[in-house]
Amino acid sequence: MNHKPLSTALILAGFISSNNAFANDSAELEELRGLVQELSQQVKVLARKGEITEEENVAAKKVTPVVKASEKGFGIESADGKNSIKFGGLIQYDYRSFDQGANDVRNRSDQRAGDLNAEGFHDANDTWLARRLRPNIQGTLFGKYDFRFQEEFAGGSASVVDAYADARLNPAFKVRVGKYKPFVGLERLQGGGDFKFIERSYVSNNILPNRDQGISVYGDVLGDKLNYAFGINNGVVDGGNASTGNAFNDNKEVTARLFTTPFKDDVSAFSGLGFGIAATYIDSTAEKNLNFTDTSAADATRNGLPSYVTNGQNTFFRYSSSAIADGKRLRITPQAYYYNGPFGLLAEYANVSQGVSLASGGSPVVGGVGTDSAKVAGTHKTLNNDAWQIAATYLITGEDASFKSIKPKNDFDLDSGNWGAWELALRYSELNVDDDTFKNANGVFANQTGGAGAAVATDSFADPTLSAKKASSWTAGVNWYLNSNAKIVLNYEQTSFDGGSGTGLTYTASGNQVKDRPDERSLIGRLQLAF
Repeated sequence: MNHKPLSTALILAGFISSNNAFANDSAELEELRGLVQELSQQVKVLARKGEITEEENVAAKKVTPVVKASEKGFGIESADGKNSIKFGGLIQYDYRSFDQGANDVRNRSDQRAGDLNAEGFHDANDTWLARRLRPNIQGTLFGKYDFRFQEEFAGGSASVVDAYADARLNPAFKVRVGKYKPFVGLERLQGGGDFKFIERSYVSNNILPNRDQGISVYGDVLGDKLNYAFGINNGVVDGGNASTGNAFNDNKEVTARLFTTPFKDDVSAFSGLGFGIAATYIDSTAEKNLNFTDTSAADATRNGLPSYVTNGQNTFFRYSSSAIADGKRLRITPQAYYYNGPFGLLAEYANVSQGVSLASGGSPVVGGVGTDSAKVAGTHKTLNNDAWQIAATYLITGEDASFKSIKPKNDFDLDSGNWGAWELALRYSELNVDDDTFKNANGVFANQTGGAGAAVATDSFADPTLSAKKASSWTAGVNWYLNSNAKIVLNYEQTSFDGGSGTGLTYTASGNQVKDRPDERSLIGRLQLAF
């Protein structure tokens, strides 16, 4: 049998079949190729949409404000961090208990002062007291212009505490304008919630300025190891807090300060050492009263002289109603601190040299200049009062001591057995009034007995039987930092006085026969919230 035709036919049939299969595979491949291309295009579109979304998110982040809430306060900040506004506050609520003490200088009638004790004083009262209720707003514009506005609602009325703007043009050159703490006192420059005792010392409260209006230039140089400040302000009395109104006269007070921390970047026991000196100067004459008539009482806001208070905030010294500031006032204050581990030390001294005169309050001569015509001839003196303090603190829970507030290693939490940070504090502070304050123009003590022409209280700048010439205070305290925002403080304080015991007592030429004002002994507790 001839198989050749059959083989040929089979081969042709297989070839034809193969060609048909190849034809079918090619069509499928073309179809798959098109599908892959379509899917690839869709993936590219999706990827581009993702890129666009990411670009939009990045662009949105550049303009979307950031809302912040933490232990440092609440605020809003621009995405680039150059513009921000922050809301914070300081709440201090005290309970003050006086075992002994008086709350004023006695020179008032029962009708004006209320019930007085046998020595002519009104006893210091135990009381709950809102010491500071201060909401504040602060922020930054364009990354270098800062502002701060702080109100005070304690004391039964509202007032502006701080209202200023800063221009941080360079770390070595900054400008501050408005109402602020003049760059003078070391303890005063601590924040209201940062200082270690319930009240600041006599240096801060009675001698150096509290707040004033004006302009200051300040900055850090020499690798941030030297801070300088120079200011021109309206000028305030010792311990004074300026209003936001017009200045009383054209004279301005110049302030200057240098403070160095020479070892701040060193790893040594001296890295926490800082020291410096500051001063203020003004030449100004004040008024006895507003209308220069003999019938009006002295206006304490215009006589240019202060009153002095204890650390318990009770007045123990006042100038007489006839005394006025007259001439140069120069304050000088060396200052230092030292922090090493849990130990802290702060020391500060202040001396004020003040020109004073007695004023009659009579009408000025027509065409006269200033208030010279109201001054009593021959009564001008330059008085020197001073104050100083030394304060030590120790954190028994081991945190590092600081000029600023303390952050506990572990916040108070009963469930976890953490008790926050505990700090012990001890301070001695003293204020001395110039002896000449209590003498007449001839150097004779007021209320001196015997002899014709003996001096009386109205001949001097202060009555020694009503105002003490020295106050000395010991303060012991415990600070409990529950966390970065909450603190509980307990202070015991004892103050003794030299003179100022009350009315109707004598004062001899040696000045040693006036009885002393009773000691002030107080126990004061405080709850503080700061954010």
